[in-house]
Amino acid sequence: MRKVLATAALIAIALPATAQVTSVLKIHSNYSARELLSPCQEADNDARWGQAAEVECEQYIIGYVDALEATGGVGEEAGICLPAQNKADEVRWAFMRWVHGSYSARIDMLAAEAMLATLKEAFPCN
Repeated sequence: MRKVLATAALIAIALPATAQVTSVLKIHSNYSARELLSPCQEADNDARWGQAAEVECEQYIIGYVDALEATGGVGEEAGICLPAQNKADEVRWAFMRWVHGSYSARIDMLAAEAMLATLKEAFPCN
């Protein structure tokens, strides 16, 4: 326990005052749809580095979907019913199609907002 507290104190001291977070509600990512789209597309377009790009893209997707599932953001009540198999790849393809559906309006959105819009449109519950 002392080690944990000491480590936390050192981190807090090492961070500049502007970098310290005062509320969990202020923590968010500026990761854009453009930044996520790049490795998602690269996964299919680059024979040499495509596998690494696919991992980067799908790890974001898996984390996002897992968080939604853990918080009740998917299912009949939420209106999003994800595929039972090959989920990461299916969502990756849906995300790419969704962004390209209105590229100039969607490319600079936050990745999280674009992902939620993708899931709502591509995987509605019937």
